[in-house]
Amino acid sequence: MSALKEKTVKGMFWSFSEMLSSQLINLIVQIFLARLLLPEDFGLIGMTTIFIAISQSLIDSGFSSALIRKKDISESDYSTVFMFNLAVSISIYFALFASSTAISGFFKEPRLIPIIRVLSTVIIINSFGIVQRTMLTREIDFKTQTKITIISSAISGVIAILAALVGFGTWALVIRTIVGQVIQSVMLVTHNKWIPTLKFDIKSFKELFGFGWKILVSGLLNTIYENIYYPIIGKFFSATDLGFFTNAQKMNDVPSKMLTQAVQKVTYPVLSQVQDDEVTLRNGFGKALRLISFVSFPLMLCLAAVGEPLIKVLVGEKWIPSVQYFQILCFSGMLYPIHSLNLNVLQVKGRSDLFLKLEIIKKIIGVVSIVLVLVLGLGISGLLWAQFVTSIISFFINSFYSKEMINYSMFDQIKDMSLIFLAAILAAGVAYSLIYFLHISDILLLLVQLITGLSTYVIACLLFKIDELNEMRDIYRLLVKL
Repeated sequence: MSALKEKTVKGMFWSFSEMLSSQLINLIVQIFLARLLLPEDFGLIGMTTIFIAISQSLIDSGFSSALIRKKDISESDYSTVFMFNLAVSISIYFALFASSTAISGFFKEPRLIPIIRVLSTVIIINSFGIVQRTMLTREIDFKTQTKITIISSAISGVIAILAALVGFGTWALVIRTIVGQVIQSVMLVTHNKWIPTLKFDIKSFKELFGFGWKILVSGLLNTIYENIYYPIIGKFFSATDLGFFTNAQKMNDVPSKMLTQAVQKVTYPVLSQVQDDEVTLRNGFGKALRLISFVSFPLMLCLAAVGEPLIKVLVGEKWIPSVQYFQILCFSGMLYPIHSLNLNVLQVKGRSDLFLKLEIIKKIIGVVSIVLVLVLGLGISGLLWAQFVTSIISFFINSFYSKEMINYSMFDQIKDMSLIFLAAILAAGVAYSLIYFLHISDILLLLVQLITGLSTYVIACLLFKIDELNEMRDIYRLLVKL
């Protein structure tokens, strides 16, 4: 196994471990909180989601990517980015503080005013650890990030559950977010031991901004689009309806974001190291694509298949309305890691201009689909089906330029993923059909569905001679040595 491949596998393992551990902890906490709180409580937090997400994107996107990609990094570069992030975060906080009244008026929810003013402090807190996390990413040190994420998620989750038990209601969710961010930032600062010089270098800023601003705008557009459903549902439907959607989204985020973020965090710095070697870059992309689809396709499709018993077992009967939302979101989430990989190629090749152009095109398509759904009155399910269709269109758009960048066309990608997709469809179909044949308890049905789906997938991979099954065995042997 080559040194680059070994580094990639180790990086992916620790990044995946970070995502898996944090998402599993978040899932466990979500299960407890869903049983202790009302859908309305989650709906209120959902109304603030887009504003916090946009704010985080403004200080945590373009410059981090620019720092990771830059070959000759200096102390001045790090300090300049730190000072910029801190200044922007403080400005954004006061902007949200001042606009909290208008936001609450938009949703007709006066309870949002204090929630927004307190919750927005996470933006400033986060800015203190961004550069330190970027340093760890440049070094492909995801082991340290994993430890920090696990500790912060666990402690903040326990505190939130205790707060819910004593009757804090919606504020338990606010406390969880703030405490988690405080712990993360403190641990990143204390571990890294890097201290900014408090010097803002104009030359460094212009250089980093030249590449980073396009990624920043692209990330901002993506963040707005990903979170636009929260204000739309909150405005046109009830807080309870938004709570059902929020729970479905949180459940879907566990596998979907786990894979997507792991892919994004690892493949970008690794592929950046071989950006000038066209053959190695193409081969690395192809192998990553097949391995990612090998995991993502069966995972998301089978989760959609077991959606109903899964929701019942984890959070209870009162959350049944969220099942259909969860299932549709799983279909969309299946392609997110593939999107991330294709977009990483554009960043690696320095085409942040094309990155931005594609994001604008995709978001226009997405917004048009949302407007059509609202005009036709197709409800929340219609919005999510439109999101799925947009995700498919986005794949064709993202992958189109991979041929130009690394000579790996859209059709090459579809060909490489086709048998894997077929095996995943068979596995999910078999698992879903058991609902109609087995009349047993929800927990037993869930277990039988999962075991049957996994077994069917492995058998299909053997019949179709999918090489990634053997590749996963090699990866497992390497990981055992860690």
